[in-house]
Amino acid sequence: MKILNFYIEKRSVNYVVDVDIRGFFDNVDHIWMMEFLKLRISDPNLLRIIGRFLKGGYMEEGKKYNTDKGTPQGGVISPILANVYLHYVLDVWFEKRVRKQCKGQAYIVRYADDFVCCFQSKSEAQQFFHSLKLRLKKFNLEIAEDKTKIIPFGRFAEQNANQQGRNKPATFDFLGFTHYCGKSKQGKFRVKRKSSRKKVQAKLKETKEWLKSNRSKDIHLIMDRFRRSLIGYYNYYCITDNTQNVNNFKDKIEKLLFKWLNRRSQRKSFKWDKFSLFLNKYPLPSPRIKVNIYDLRKEISYIL
Repeated sequence: MKILNFYIEKRSVNYVVDVDIRGFFDNVDHIWMMEFLKLRISDPNLLRIIGRFLKGGYMEEGKKYNTDKGTPQGGVISPILANVYLHYVLDVWFEKRVRKQCKGQAYIVRYADDFVCCFQSKSEAQQFFHSLKLRLKKFNLEIAEDKTKIIPFGRFAEQNANQQGRNKPATFDFLGFTHYCGKSKQGKFRVKRKSSRKKVQAKLKETKEWLKSNRSKDIHLIMDRFRRSLIGYYNYYCITDNTQNVNNFKDKIEKLLFKWLNRRSQRKSFKWDKFSLFLNKYPLPSPRIKVNIYDLRKEISYIL
């Protein structure tokens, strides 16, 4: 996300192609995968082991399922194989073909099967979108049309939105964050991020179900579980511009605790003032920024 932020803010980016590959991990083609691996691996024994891994299948609810395509769910090397596959299908193709054909600037940022592409020209973004469909089809993949879009995004996006009668520029989601156009304290264009609403709602729903099933457990175990869960959540979502959204998430977690701890018996355990005293005794961690998006010391060599 640091690299994506740099491209949009510091380079000439006016359009973003937000792409979703339909069922990527379930549709990786084994023949193409082995061809890609042979480009860098010459040891036939290692290739044979990987081939067996791909066709080894997986167990679910006591039943074995064979796999003639895709990477096995939960397989230890599945993420690595998926990255190898998309390296040749997307990364190399984009650098060797797409960028060279573009008159304007063009960039790709990918993490596993989640990626966005940035373009200076709208026509080149549209041409890339058409070419991408054909490229993925060649390797037995396809775009999820309902989740893929080309949006105006960048320093001129707000101006274009006003001209078209829209209040705000469009947004896009990447790696669990909604990216939107904002401004710095000095009034300059900035890319800002907040936790994706879809991800937040899914996490709250999961938390509700867990509390509903485990509210009668020892209170020390419940609060320890929530402390550890929130620390993990903060480690991922506490980045530049997102602290307030994470604070709001913590407030919703506290309200869920209040609701379901009051249902441990037929008699209510708390009123809100008593619950506040309870949280003083069993405090939940508070969010603070873990990652500064503008610290590019580790990424600068990649960008150059």
